[in-house]
Amino acid sequence: MRTVDFSPFFRSAIGFDRLFDLAEAAQRVGEESYPPYNIERLDENRFQISVALAGFTPDEVALMVEQNVLTLEGRKADKEGKTFLHRGISNRNFKRQFTLADHVEIKGARFENGLLVIDLQREIPETMKPRRIEINGAASSNVTQIESRAA
Repeated sequence: MRTVDFSPFFRSAIGFDRLFDLAEAAQRVGEESYPPYNIERLDENRFQISVALAGFTPDEVALMVEQNVLTLEGRKADKEGKTFLHRGISNRNFKRQFTLADHVEIKGARFENGLLVIDLQREIPETMKPRRIEINGAASSNVTQIESRAA
């Protein structure tokens, strides 16, 4: 597997440390594959993550958000006294992290047919939306909001 060294960029890029951390994390994506998941764009500002969690109950799964990182952790309690002839359903513990863009919020999470479905929405604050400022001959403070699409 090829690796890319981003260290030369660190000396000339100021304030982009997070960008390079994300690029390095993207290289490690192939290392972990459990549990499988889908990320779906529902519209311009709504997204949905579906994670296959067969055999897990809501009590065995923890979902946390901290500083633009969504962490999904599953702890499966071992059932004593079971003897398996074949074990094809993986019930191992896991921890999966998703990096969220700025202003993306979790709107809810639910179990549906063996899938954990997480609803996300991007909500840009009014102060960050583009606005048009009228220029007059005299000093005036007329500010109006213009329609815009999120980046």
